[in-house]
Amino acid sequence: MLAMDYRGPKRVRATQKPMPEIKHPQDAIVRVTRSCICGSDLHLYNGNVPDTRVGMTFGHEFTGIVEEVGPDVTKIKVGDHVLVPFNVACGECHFCKQGMFGNCHESNTQASAVGGIFGYSHTAGGYNGGQAEYARVPYANVGPTVIPEGMDPDDAVLLTDVVPTGYQAAEMAGIQPGDTVVVFGAGPVGIMAARCCWLFGAGRVIIIDKEDYRLEFARNYANCEAYNFEKDMDDPVVFIKKATDFMGADCVIDAVGAEAAGNAMQTITGRKLLLQAGSTTALHWAINSVKKGGVVSIVGVYGPTDNLVPIGNVLNKGLTIRANQASVKRLLPRLIEHVQNGVINPKALITHRIPLEEVADGYRMFSAKLDSCIKPLIVFPSANI
Repeated sequence: MLAMDYRGPKRVRATQKPMPEIKHPQDAIVRVTRSCICGSDLHLYNGNVPDTRVGMTFGHEFTGIVEEVGPDVTKIKVGDHVLVPFNVACGECHFCKQGMFGNCHESNTQASAVGGIFGYSHTAGGYNGGQAEYARVPYANVGPTVIPEGMDPDDAVLLTDVVPTGYQAAEMAGIQPGDTVVVFGAGPVGIMAARCCWLFGAGRVIIIDKEDYRLEFARNYANCEAYNFEKDMDDPVVFIKKATDFMGADCVIDAVGAEAAGNAMQTITGRKLLLQAGSTTALHWAINSVKKGGVVSIVGVYGPTDNLVPIGNVLNKGLTIRANQASVKRLLPRLIEHVQNGVINPKALITHRIPLEEVADGYRMFSAKLDSCIKPLIVFPSANI
């Protein structure tokens, strides 16, 4: 089968790989119909996440048609068109039973933090992902969800990560009616988070980034204020303080993570020399611009080692920090309803369709922010959907 193949930082290609096989009675094999390149994939592509191994197939956002199931699979059947949450979750452990599917204790037994994730580094279990013609899906009674009749597969594929992560970012922010919410990062997740803030009663939503095309997209899609931290202000923290009567925002969302720009020291130590697990510039801004007693919600991805974070400010301001990988399965029923009722329009985020054969060009374009790319979708000639 044709699949994306990681060859080292900034080096990926499409190549022939062996077909996946059933390895456990609860496995399923799906023929992939849609897959995406995520901003989190760029952290892998750029070499910012430890233990990303040569030969890995990325892709944690995908849909597919079930081709084969193991003998213990009862919830889906051959021929079903399913969306596959990015969490690899057993559904039976202590954390899954609490709805914390992003922290499954069984799917990534070598780790003490994150659960398994499709198509990510071996710190997340080392599961090959969906940027391939076929994919093996473990725990097929838990994750894969049949796409509702009439739902566009382009909407369905974004329900595997972008929509739940943006929604959970807003949920974790603890937004109260009328709150001012600031979102750092106008990538797909940041834009979706800004859109979802209104669902929780926000009175004002501000998004901050440095790419004008992203900011314009966010204004139109999320109906929010959008500002360029390189052009519209000298200091994002001072800007937000001035915009909130020097109180600070009620809630701030970090939707950037390890590759944040805006501070030379953070960029050098976190992105160039890798002395810390990514640049924490956006997290610094979030902590310093939220009000005393406010909430910082973190969905931007950082590596699993140390970061330079102003923890003293967190203490002295009495802040609440909430962070996690999205628990897709917990959120899916509500989000499917929102999509069906037209409350959320996920597929509007898709700006580019990349044939799997050209996946290397897709990564280069997305990473370099070329051609006003917001969200690239990988398409498969064999999908016929």
